[in-house]
Amino acid sequence: MAYFSDAQEVYDTVGRLFVEITGEDDDLSPVLRAADTVVRYEYSRPDAVITVRMQEADGELVEFGETGTEPEVTMRMAADTAHRFWLGDVNVTIAMARGEITAAGPVAKVLRLVPLSKAAFPRYRQQLIEQGREDLATLV
Repeated sequence: MAYFSDAQEVYDTVGRLFVEITGEDDDLSPVLRAADTVVRYEYSRPDAVITVRMQEADGELVEFGETGTEPEVTMRMAADTAHRFWLGDVNVTIAMARGEITAAGPVAKVLRLVPLSKAAFPRYRQQLIEQGREDLATLV
């Protein structure tokens, strides 16, 4: 069974986390912006798109759905894979080797950020609980 029933649920959970860590987190936000890249996450089952500007820029840092923002890196995966990643249950290197995650562009740039993102794992779990989504806060 999929964790999310529609794109809005993906935006409300994974998307919200991106909004918080790129703009509101005093520790992660500067590190992510220093990456100086734009990453487009294309999710399937359900289909959803999140574009994240990891750079010093004016305007929105996170956009949901189709946008005119041109990504430098595109990451594709099932929404369930993204959810499991933020719960700390996905090794990105292994998932890429298995084809669970595919990437286009200078992926090394993004892979350098993966260890830093571990700091957001507890935040994601807590965010789910605060949203009343305890059903998503632990893996089944």
